[in-house]
Amino acid sequence: MATELHKLIGTSEEDDEEDMEMDVKEEDDDDEENGQKHVAAPVMVGVGGMATSSSNNQFQQHHQQEQVSTPGGSTRRCRPLEEKERTKLRERHRRAITARILAGLRRHGNYNLRVRADINDVIAALAKEAGWVVLPDGTTFPSRSQAQRPAGGTPAVVTSSSSHMVSQQSPPASLRGVTSGYQSSVEYNTGRMKSIYMPGSSTYDLSSSVRAQTSPLVGDGGEHTESHPLVGSSMNAVGDKQILDQPQKLLERDFAGTSNVPVYVMLPLGVINMKCELVDPDGLLKQLRFLKSVNIDGVKVDCWWGIVEAHVPQEYNWNGYKRLFQMVRELKFKLQVVMSFHECGGNVGDDVCIPLPHWVAEIGRSNPDIFFTDKEGRRNPECLSWGIDMERVLRGRTAIEVYFDYMRSFRVEFNELFEDDTISMIEVGLGPCGELRYPSSPVKHGWRYPGIGEFQCYDRYLLRSLRKAAEARGHSLWARGPDNAGSYNSRPHETGFFCDGGDYDGYYGRFFLKWYSQVLVDHGDRVLYLAKLAFERNHIAAKLPSIHWWYKTANHAAELTAGFYNSCNRDGYATIVAMIKKHGAALNFTCAEVQMLDQHEDFSEALADPEGLVWQVLNAAWDVCIPITSENALPCHDRVGYNKLLENAKPMNDLDGRHFLSFTYIRLSPLLMESQNFMEFERFVKRMHGEAVLDLQV
Repeated sequence: MATELHKLIGTSEEDDEEDMEMDVKEEDDDDEENGQKHVAAPVMVGVGGMATSSSNNQFQQHHQQEQVSTPGGSTRRCRPLEEKERTKLRERHRRAITARILAGLRRHGNYNLRVRADINDVIAALAKEAGWVVLPDGTTFPSRSQAQRPAGGTPAVVTSSSSHMVSQQSPPASLRGVTSGYQSSVEYNTGRMKSIYMPGSSTYDLSSSVRAQTSPLVGDGGEHTESHPLVGSSMNAVGDKQILDQPQKLLERDFAGTSNVPVYVMLPLGVINMKCELVDPDGLLKQLRFLKSVNIDGVKVDCWWGIVEAHVPQEYNWNGYKRLFQMVRELKFKLQVVMSFHECGGNVGDDVCIPLPHWVAEIGRSNPDIFFTDKEGRRNPECLSWGIDMERVLRGRTAIEVYFDYMRSFRVEFNELFEDDTISMIEVGLGPCGELRYPSSPVKHGWRYPGIGEFQCYDRYLLRSLRKAAEARGHSLWARGPDNAGSYNSRPHETGFFCDGGDYDGYYGRFFLKWYSQVLVDHGDRVLYLAKLAFERNHIAAKLPSIHWWYKTANHAAELTAGFYNSCNRDGYATIVAMIKKHGAALNFTCAEVQMLDQHEDFSEALADPEGLVWQVLNAAWDVCIPITSENALPCHDRVGYNKLLENAKPMNDLDGRHFLSFTYIRLSPLLMESQNFMEFERFVKRMHGEAVLDLQV
């Protein structure tokens, strides 16, 4: 954060912002006539967040001025005119620097600061960026996870904009708040602080699983202190200090009586082998019976295109899936099926390799443009390029015809399971990992988090589409991809396209990004239209990824390369959910149970905001009444992660009572079957179903 602030301070800004109002009083020319001197000690915000004077030596000189007697017998200090002029220059210089800080924060950090923000707004914005808690009245304090750092860690700062106070404290090793006896590096005329707001956790704080609804104020001296009925804390006196002992356990939110959210479990990727045979049916049956004992609603499984139509076009082998589905049906489970038109292997979590059909690979060897291509000409055989959706390059068929024939074959083969409602939903694969996105961040090409990825529009079919769009716009020179967008592992500020004021927000950049994102929407529109025809009245769903890194920047670079035109001044998901709504489909969106506490530095470096992205997408879908299904992003076996998933599935105090249509746990594994993990999972399932659990404490 210090490096970012250093960059922001150097940002130039217009002269009219140098006169920005601040909460520091400028010295008056006629104060000598009033018989009183005001000594202005300009206060700057240091990199560490503590308040410091601009010059300690100059501050001391103010107090060493010659004293002059007045007729009343009192004395006052008298300073030469040049000293007063220097004070004014320092004040103007301080205001100019602060104006640049504010402008830089708005421009580079995507902070929503008002034009005439004061220093307290700056502190609040920086505190929020650092993960601190900022109350509506301006009171600022570190979160509980930061308060638990060792005493030698980074100093904590408590501020209150209402009284313009900034103080420095070292966080205690234990969760105890000391209300008096603190020392500040700067003296204030407002008097010493009367109380410190002790941070209570929100309902699902990642550091404690739960949060108290309100938190008590610890009074100074003998002032009355309120205690929360759920906290059960105590006050101890140590000398002249009052100490609040934080409780070791806090109550969890009770989901008893809430809406029932069905829970599905995703089966292993390799449950069906390349010969379309069920692998280890006895072991799988035993695991499914265990799942049945905790009353899960069903299972979810991938139907791999590369297995079913592996060798010859339009020859489908469903044998392994027939045996699997019969086993699921006998256990009276519901079934969700994914039409997986992508390859498996090479991505995070992939433990098997299932390529695209062999006959498709043969076509790709003679015509590699059927695959997505980056600017270096590297092909990605993970899925077919959307440029061939309407091109008859697959043995006389277009890509969407191939997808439709596959889905229709599945519908006919398993008609009985549709008729008795065993199959409750079909998720239609729309891109890499089954998600509607470009393969902009392939691990096989060297991408690593939090790289911005690369645009994937350099196969000849998509370039032809781009050229037509540019000519229709009247700018044939725009028929090209960006040549300054960096590489897979670049940061936004390192590129000419994504940097602040870069090409992404220029005329060409806006044209290109609109075309690039529209290709994504058009592909989803075509495939979902045919899926609706193939599956008639049955539920279908489309999956969107959670690309949360660089979400806090103005450019949202990682989302842009993936096809989501979601920059700071544009909602990139509204068009997509409208398209999904048109086909009556549900939205499957990965939820942010990610433990930001465990990866705090990585998230901070990438300016990531998983929760912000989740709520943007969920609210966009709910606004147009799209049913939402979800799944966890990472393996989850602890109560903290489960609580986060529950909070997303059943938002607290939602006046419309909105909740998920279903939730899929990823995935069935020996680790889930371990005793302690399985007990936590059973507890999670009960709470998803709205059942009461006895141990509502952590």
